[in-house]
Amino acid sequence: MTKTFLAEVIGTAILVLFGCGAAVLMGPQIGMTGISLAFGFAIVAAAYGIGPISGAHLNPAVSLGAYLAGRLPVSALGTYVAAQLVGAVIGAGVLYLIASGQAGYDIAVNGLGQNGYGAGYLGEYSLTSALMFEAVMSFLFVTVILGATQAGAPSAMAGLAIGLTLAAIHLVGINVTGVSVNPARSFGPAVFVGGKAMADLWVFIAAPLAGGALAGVLHRIGITRAA
Repeated sequence: MTKTFLAEVIGTAILVLFGCGAAVLMGPQIGMTGISLAFGFAIVAAAYGIGPISGAHLNPAVSLGAYLAGRLPVSALGTYVAAQLVGAVIGAGVLYLIASGQAGYDIAVNGLGQNGYGAGYLGEYSLTSALMFEAVMSFLFVTVILGATQAGAPSAMAGLAIGLTLAAIHLVGINVTGVSVNPARSFGPAVFVGGKAMADLWVFIAAPLAGGALAGVLHRIGITRAA
C-alpha cells in the first residue's frame, strides 16, 4: 500500500496544483474555460501517469463510490482518503509558495482557488444551489468513472473520458461553487485560506460524498453497470 499511498498523494497534488493553480496564477488570462480545461487535463495526466498503480482516484468521493460498488476493499479506503488529503495539502502549499512570490498577492484577497457559495463568492448562489450542484455533479462524475473503468469498457480511453467529464462539470459550475466534486480538492486550499473557506468546507465534504455514494450503490446493484 506504500506505492498506492504515494501515487494518490502525487496525483491529488497534481490535481490541486494544476487546477487551482490555473485559477490563482492565470485566471484573468485564461478565464473560466482555461481553468476548466486545466482541471480536466490534470485528471488525464494523473490517470495515465499513476493510474496503473492506484487507479488515480484522487478524490474521497471516488474512493467511497468504488468501495460501495465493490471495487475497493474497505481495508484500503482509509489509505486512499488519507493520501488524497495529504496530497491536496501539499499541492495547495506549493501553490501558496508560488503565488506569494508575486508582488501584491494576499491570500485573504486573492485566495487559493478555494470553494464557496453565497454572498461575495463568484455568482453568489445559495446554499441549496451549492448542495444540489455538488451532489448531482459528483454523482455523475463518479458514475462516469465507474462506467469508464468497468470490465469491457475501452480502458485506453478511460482517462480521457474522465478528464473531459471533469472539464465539462467545471464549464457548467465554476460560477456556482468553484466546483469541488472532491472533498480533498476543497480541503487543501481551505487549510491555508481559513475563514469562510473552512466554514463552508462541510458542503464540499457532505455533498460530494453523498453523490459518490449513490453512484457506487447504483453501480453495484447493476443499474449503471454493463453486466
